[in-house]
Amino acid sequence: MISLIQRVSQARVVVAGDTIGEIGPGLLVLVCAEPTDSTAQAVRLVDKLLKLRIFADEAGKMNRNVVDIQGGLLIVSQFTLAADTSTGNRPSFTGAAKADQGRALYEAVLNEARRRHPVVAAGEFGADMQVSLTNDGPVTIPFRVN
Repeated sequence: MISLIQRVSQARVVVAGDTIGEIGPGLLVLVCAEPTDSTAQAVRLVDKLLKLRIFADEAGKMNRNVVDIQGGLLIVSQFTLAADTSTGNRPSFTGAAKADQGRALYEAVLNEARRRHPVVAAGEFGADMQVSLTNDGPVTIPFRVN
């Protein structure tokens, strides 16, 4: 499972003109399932999200996690994270899971996050979404769960 984690001061997802997910300070997480992924990777991703210490403590050091700051998680599916640009000028997305598997694993991530954290918002799988954010830092971390 591939993800891109961004520390944000705010983020939201809009579909067809309606805001469907929004958080204040926290993490915007773009998620892409791969064909070999299972719910085990979904659980490990949520473990990492909740424990990742990328928020400043009183001394300004990255020592706090999203739980410590009582921040939100905005989790958005994004199959384009699996883009292969090694040949030609048009990316291939064959590294992404097929839609049914991708949806199931995205929902597994959401369910696990909602079970363990009180503030979880989401995008809409397969929808044309507009994602806006204020990246805090900026802090952007690519992450792959095997």
